[in-house]
Amino acid sequence: MINTADILETINMIRQENLDIRTITMGISLFDCVSDDPKRLCANIYDKITKKAEHLVKTGEEIEKQYGIPIVNKRISVTPVSLIGGAHKEETYIEIAKTLDNAAHALGVNFIGGYSALVEKGFTEGAKRMIHTIPEALACTERVCSSVNVASTKAGTNMDAVNMMGRIIKETALRTKNADSIGCAKLVVFANVPMDNPFMAGAFHGVGENECAINVGVSGPGVVASAIRRAGDCDLSSLADIIKKTAFKITRVGQLVATEASNRLGVPFGIVDLSLAPTPAIGDSVARILEEMGLECCGCFGTTAALAMLNDAVKKGGVMASSHVGGLSGAFIPVSEDEGMIHALEAGCLKMEKLEAMTAVCSVGLDMIAIPGDTEEAVISGIIADETAIGVANTKTTAVRVIPVYGKGPGENVRFGGLLGYAPIMDISTVSPLKFISRGGRIPAPIHSLKN
Repeated sequence: MINTADILETINMIRQENLDIRTITMGISLFDCVSDDPKRLCANIYDKITKKAEHLVKTGEEIEKQYGIPIVNKRISVTPVSLIGGAHKEETYIEIAKTLDNAAHALGVNFIGGYSALVEKGFTEGAKRMIHTIPEALACTERVCSSVNVASTKAGTNMDAVNMMGRIIKETALRTKNADSIGCAKLVVFANVPMDNPFMAGAFHGVGENECAINVGVSGPGVVASAIRRAGDCDLSSLADIIKKTAFKITRVGQLVATEASNRLGVPFGIVDLSLAPTPAIGDSVARILEEMGLECCGCFGTTAALAMLNDAVKKGGVMASSHVGGLSGAFIPVSEDEGMIHALEAGCLKMEKLEAMTAVCSVGLDMIAIPGDTEEAVISGIIADETAIGVANTKTTAVRVIPVYGKGPGENVRFGGLLGYAPIMDISTVSPLKFISRGGRIPAPIHSLKN
């Protein structure tokens, strides 16, 4: 039975606490687009995407109007491009990137993900060529997002790929320097990448997915923070229970939207990602949740423990609300997209080392962090290596999305606008791990990978 109090509570969440559906993402398989002819390949890709997602934006807008639930983004993810490029030359990969961008513009979606490669154990020649094109692809497109998986608990860490990605990130920053190196905001390096992630920049359509699928990402940091504030001075067990109940309610909204979109588009429902994805808006911050839990400022001692509790409670509440929870699901800590994180960084309370510790218990990793533009490639590779080690050792997803802002250093800031927000340039250690990174090869998988 529909409860009036529940309806009013949901309305309040939307109007006053920034509850929204962060994204409806349609995943589309491109395996049947493969062709030896570059022009035919690109034509097949464009035709399939624009046909399958023809009504995606319109359907999202209709659901928004009917239920009064904001749906911030409508997006598309496709099969990792490295898997369909085959023996094509680098020039063809660039044309594929442009084709994806053209399709995104034609459909009115804000991002399209899948300019991606899976190289955790080694490189195919096609994957290597595709990775080399990432800087140019992100510089010549507006809405294309890219990701590379360089490690997994089963395979270990491909340190040759880690080394390569340090250079790729630097080159991407240089090629997009006139826009504050924004190309790096559309590039993420993963360990244990999820195959059904609806959130950019890491979204792609996994190889074991349906021909087409609808995945929804929900967001509600403001709702959780308000619930904690109303709870007052309760103990931590009670607080965890409040977070679980709130996550349940948030996820039910996502389940409703996902089911509606799936039915109207005639596309199978994939997953609901119940992540607390913040925005630069006041009151929509994961950092502020942690402070409502009792921290003076995000980044102080106790932050990792509070974040671990939050992440666990969110997952427990969400899995009771939907039978198909996936993606990343938990708490995101992207610095430039979270006004509380920005405040903590500016106050000197939040450092790179603390952020790294927090990634051991959150849902993603070092995300949307602006660093000095003159940071050496080896240092960036070292950041990636450390973060993938956390993911591999803990059998969890971790990621790195750092932005070496060309021409800027500590004390300056960068403003990307929209959901990407703005960030102070973080001062980081410049002591070089070059000799270690340059050894190459593969860091073996941990002993607990031997499970079957």
